[in-house]
Amino acid sequence: MANAEKLSVTARAEKGKGAARRARRDGKVPAVLYGHGSEPQHLYLPAREFAAILRAHGANALIDLDIEGTSQLALTKQVDVHPIRSFIQHADLLIVRRGEKVTVEVPIVVEGDAAAGTLVVQDATTIEVEADALEIPENITVSVEDLEAGTIVHASGVQLPEGVTLVSDPELPVVSVTEAQRVAAEDEGEEAEGEAAEASEAE
Repeated sequence: MANAEKLSVTARAEKGKGAARRARRDGKVPAVLYGHGSEPQHLYLPAREFAAILRAHGANALIDLDIEGTSQLALTKQVDVHPIRSFIQHADLLIVRRGEKVTVEVPIVVEGDAAAGTLVVQDATTIEVEADALEIPENITVSVEDLEAGTIVHASGVQLPEGVTLVSDPELPVVSVTEAQRVAAEDEGEEAEGEAAEASEAE
């Protein structure tokens, strides 16, 4: 069973960009909690503690929110990060209940060494699965140990933890193994074509 990290948060009445900027200056992340037909709740999360939870548990972090004395289990649904300064701008949290199934995207981790003379290409960084809200895997491992060139691992061939079911298209390519020499030759061919095109334009 996943451990829900505890986080004390506060309700927020102010909305709009100005209020959000002031909150971030004060070390708070504006967030919205929704789900199960309830009215969305607008919250402030402590930025440093929330970021630490995401670093420790990934994008699908399970959080036990303490909303001014009221406990609520929630799943991190979306986190918006500033593209340049990398601070958390906003978060969406989904209300979950124990025993409830949720659909989430889980990161793929490739491990192992394919056969000699091959190159491993990761075609998908995540796959979508359904899992118990308290049993969401932080990542799913795909082994390429000793796989030969020409091998493609599709989503249907990924070994999922017990109780986790696939939602992504079963034919989704996740990892492919190709001949390293062929890939190098293709790159050289593309480079030569590019140089020939540049020379033609210069004439």
